[in-house]
Amino acid sequence: MPTTFSHFGLCVSDLDRAMRFYCDGLGFEPAIRYEVGSEFSDALEIGGDVEVVSQFITRDGVSIELLHYTTGGVTGRPSAARNQLGLTHLSLNVDDVDETAAKLVACGGTVIDSTRTKVDNPDGSQSDFVFVADPDGTRVELMKLGG
Repeated sequence: MPTTFSHFGLCVSDLDRAMRFYCDGLGFEPAIRYEVGSEFSDALEIGGDVEVVSQFITRDGVSIELLHYTTGGVTGRPSAARNQLGLTHLSLNVDDVDETAAKLVACGGTVIDSTRTKVDNPDGSQSDFVFVADPDGTRVELMKLGG
């Protein structure tokens, strides 16, 4: 059997807030939801008592598993630099960077102003980029490529 993409997981501190950002703000759709407990603590590499909601969301054939720990808590911080090891950001093509960024701010996101970039392309078109942090700080790149 060939290797195929399944999903990637994103730990969130507040599931409702994350659903608003990713579904209302970015157009993902809720999919299957699991509620699991300590029987998965070893598989989750947490150990001890744990309760977690595993809420899948989908868009354009991509699945994200939002992991919300109701027992066991969350730790750490998302990447704030593109040279940090591990997953640094999620990127989406959009029709209008400013409009999408404003919508995400209304859904709990924060525009990272220092990342705002416009690039003149050789064909005379312009590409437009900005990063928005989700409510927990995970970076989402919004880009409109010229051409």
